[in-house]
Amino acid sequence: MAWLPGLRRTGFRSFIPLLLVAFALLPGAATAHTEEQLHEHGPFGTDAGAVDTAKFGLTERLGEKIPLDLTFRDETGSPVRLADLVTVPTIILPVYYSCTNVCNFLQGGLASVLKDVRQKPGEEYRVISVSFDETETPELAAKYKRMYLASMNATFPENGWRFLTGDAKNIRRLTDGAGFRFARRGRDFIHPVASIIVARDGTIVRYLYGTTFLPKDLSLALLEARSGKVGATIRQVVGYCFTFDPTSKTYVFNLLRVSATIVIISTGAFLAFLFLTGKKRPVSLRGRHEAH
Repeated sequence: MAWLPGLRRTGFRSFIPLLLVAFALLPGAATAHTEEQLHEHGPFGTDAGAVDTAKFGLTERLGEKIPLDLTFRDETGSPVRLADLVTVPTIILPVYYSCTNVCNFLQGGLASVLKDVRQKPGEEYRVISVSFDETETPELAAKYKRMYLASMNATFPENGWRFLTGDAKNIRRLTDGAGFRFARRGRDFIHPVASIIVARDGTIVRYLYGTTFLPKDLSLALLEARSGKVGATIRQVVGYCFTFDPTSKTYVFNLLRVSATIVIISTGAFLAFLFLTGKKRPVSLRGRHEAH
């Protein structure tokens, strides 16, 4: 191939610009969303109207811990400590059960995809709906639990999704710890529409926004929340290939980062090929001259 000698003469210098571009893509892809993730998000369930927006919204507290020393009542009316429920990666849904709008869509949307999540409910993850309306009762919580579990058309363990009610003090401590602010407006509430993913020690690892879910998003968020139970290599590969996009509120395949890696590996392999074949060629030529 006549073009190989030319490449050998130029050596590695001809590939330096390509390598620089590829290396520049890697940190850019890794940090593209860093600043956006610090912004406050506010997809709200109802029209805010004249309510002071400082009283409701969501401030992400990634890496911080929700208080687990809180006591609520479950759907049977029994008192339960949050620490006794958050023993596995947990999806927390702040809702109020009598909501006729987005709270129903939020829980219904989750119920429709849980059967497709790869982790085992009750063993590898748990869902907790928590009413932030202190006037709601365990009887109401039990009614909605039966409704959502029945809608799944699949076997789902009773302890895989718990429905809690509580007093104003415990509710506020939980929601304040998660950065979740809500305001009562008549008989309704103005509130963010979000799910909070926490590790078993209460560390907040992810917020998922809106009322629709993808099994992939939930599985990856729960994988993040396992807090070291998954091998470091698996966690790093998943984190490397997928990035959480705060704009679309979903995990997206990081094509830029993966493509840059492929470019670097391919370029390195090609340069190694040129280097090795370049060293062998003079020996071949010398043998040919001696034959003449």
